[in-house]
Amino acid sequence: MNKFIKIIIFCALLVLISGAIYFIYKLLNKNNSNIIKTYGNIEIRQVDLAFQVDGIINKINVEEGDVVKEGDILATLDDKDYVANYEKALYQIDSSLAQSKEDYDKYKRNLPLCSDNTISKQECDTYLNKKNLSNATYNQNKANAKLQKNRLDYTKLFAPQDGIITTRVQEKGAWVSANKPVFVLSLNKPIWVRTYIKETDLGNIKYGQKARVLTDTIDYKTKEKKSYLGTVGYISPVAEFTPKTVQTQDLRADLVYRIRVYIDETDPYIRQGMPVTVEIEK
Repeated sequence: MNKFIKIIIFCALLVLISGAIYFIYKLLNKNNSNIIKTYGNIEIRQVDLAFQVDGIINKINVEEGDVVKEGDILATLDDKDYVANYEKALYQIDSSLAQSKEDYDKYKRNLPLCSDNTISKQECDTYLNKKNLSNATYNQNKANAKLQKNRLDYTKLFAPQDGIITTRVQEKGAWVSANKPVFVLSLNKPIWVRTYIKETDLGNIKYGQKARVLTDTIDYKTKEKKSYLGTVGYISPVAEFTPKTVQTQDLRADLVYRIRVYIDETDPYIRQGMPVTVEIEK
């Protein structure tokens, strides 16, 4: 009899435990029914930084991993030849200005003689042409000096925006041609998540919708996954097959829509390509 009662009690407990598990499962599903959960990767804009002129690198001021601000000088070229060209252009301005003034004065002095036909028309035209030519040469030399000043300034490589130097391609003493990358700069903003949603969820998201981005990293202070607030900033109008990075054969056959979730506030712990989970409330 005691054995029979124990069996009944065991079965009752089993039913109660099963019921509790089912209740918790339904409760969790109910709480998550308003959440679109998807997975993606962090994307950060990167810029290849290069000099605009040729030369030999004589100084590099930053290393990989350094944080830079807009306007910081990252590297410089040997500028001796560019300084000389700029100084030469300034001398040419002075010379052409003097010639222009001399030819103008000659034309002005002889202008009355041209008016009363004291001198020939051909001679008058010569004075006029020399004056115009000298003035044109002067303006040309001013433009050349401006160009040489720009080329001199181009021997300094500046940070175009705030960011982090992720790659240092060249070394001091290297000869580089114009537009040959010297650094790769990862910009601080914008940072977004590239992810995909199913066609059935497309009608539940919109531009400006808030999202929560979770990384796989556990915060040692909170003991929870690090999370960031984000905003839906792009929704592709064109469907595509699930990217091949998803290895499940069934999922590869699904049509999805690419979206971007821009992270509102970032920190130095977000990395290019980092896998994340995105939760968007319907």
